[in-house]
Amino acid sequence: MKDILRRHSVLKDEIVDVINKQIKMEAQSSAAYLAMAAWCDVNGYDNCAEFFFNQSNQEREHQLKFFHYLVDMECEAISPAVGDSQHEFDKLRTVFEKSLEMEIAVTDSIHDMVRVCRKVGDLATEEFLRWFVQEQIEEEYVSRRCLELFDVLGEDKLALGMIEDRILNVKYDGAGA
Repeated sequence: MKDILRRHSVLKDEIVDVINKQIKMEAQSSAAYLAMAAWCDVNGYDNCAEFFFNQSNQEREHQLKFFHYLVDMECEAISPAVGDSQHEFDKLRTVFEKSLEMEIAVTDSIHDMVRVCRKVGDLATEEFLRWFVQEQIEEEYVSRRCLELFDVLGEDKLALGMIEDRILNVKYDGAGA
């Protein structure tokens, strides 16, 4: 029976390819967030470091969700090699700007995956991706709110201390939060 199942691919190759590409993107994001956490930690921003360690863990969880989906669908999931991440930043705001850029890129990639699913008529994978579409709303919201702290409070030493105190409380409470 396994031979019969192997001959019948549950997912189209195009879908498997974009999911493997996303697995790599999530792995790279996880590594990038680790580098950001390390920079924050070394520079005395303990709460910001914790924020980015949490972000790294989330990206790893996302990577595994995609990986398990492919395996569950009897498709080849590829464990990616991850390249170097930026590990030097000129200031704390730059770290958060990079974070928002990464989240926007992930959102774009998820939306592209949904478009591919619609093109090939893969309703199951599109439904699977619904959670990620919602997750990216939250991720971008939090990244934008973090950056707004710099706009509202400034970037002098006192303001950076206030940002450090508030960063772990930046949350998304749902639509209209």
